Amino acid sequence: MSPPNFPEAVLQRARDVRLVAFDVDGTLTDGRLYYGQTGAETKAFHVHDGLGLTLLAQAGIGVALITARSSAIVTARAAELGISMVFQGVQDKAACLAELCRARGLQTTQAAFMGDDLPDLGALCLSGFAAGPANAHALLCPYLHWRAERAGGAGAARELCDLILHAQGQIERIVARFAPP
Repeated sequence: MSPPNFPEAVLQRARDVRLVAFDVDGTLTDGRLYYGQTGAETKAFHVHDGLGLTLLAQAGIGVALITARSSAIVTARAAELGISMVFQGVQDKAACLAELCRARGLQTTQAAFMGDDLPDLGALCLSGFAAGPANAHALLCPYLHWRAERAGGAGAARELCDLILHAQGQIERIVARFAPP
């Protein structure tokens, strides 16, 4: 299997990643907020993104969710995927990412962050690999090292996961696990 054609600078950043943190609304979801008549909130997550996050964790790469909003739905989705590093109600995502790296004994250059709008800018600038979905706000684009072809909530996170796994030489092993004998 030949890897996609990524610029060497992007591949080098991806090779160094030991932790990937994701914003939720607009990155793991399409960014729309759905409220029912009772005020209950719902969110839609893409199954491809979920598998990508799971594959990163299985490859020994830390996975975290850092979001400004708080939602029981995010807690439930994280639990379903086995993600224990979930930070909700976070106003300073850069400080949260820095503390997470410190606690794990990592340099911030070993962290990737994927976000879609201005509240993510600090964490994007702090991380060694700043990524955004295709529909990331235009004001973020000058700060991104890489931008997915897919939008938030539509497989963008999976693209980042696959890129990191390709760069670290793990994708063939992963595909072989799923292939018939």
